[in-house]
Amino acid sequence: MATYVMLSTLSESGRKVLRGRPGWIRKVNADVQRMGARVVAQYAVLGPYDFVTIIEAPDNATISRVSVELGARGGVAGMTMAAIPLDEFIGQLESSTPRKRDERKKR
Repeated sequence: MATYVMLSTLSESGRKVLRGRPGWIRKVNADVQRMGARVVAQYAVLGPYDFVTIIEAPDNATISRVSVELGARGGVAGMTMAAIPLDEFIGQLESSTPRKRDERKKR
């Protein structure tokens, strides 16, 4: 499973739905599950976005489908980005970067 971050902003109609039915968000999250992904965490935020959602999906095709489907409904516009856990990112950098002492030995 890969991790993705979805930054989303409610449209005017989405704000109206949310105000009238706050539980609507949970229904959307259940829809994400039915599309083959899983909402790991979700936060309402201040600033240019209304929500930050952490989603796990098996591949880019699945998260793309989720993103298109949610956007097509008209209640929300979003940006989805792949996310790499920090320890994994550091490990990849360390394994691909020659050690300084190894460089000294070569000289």
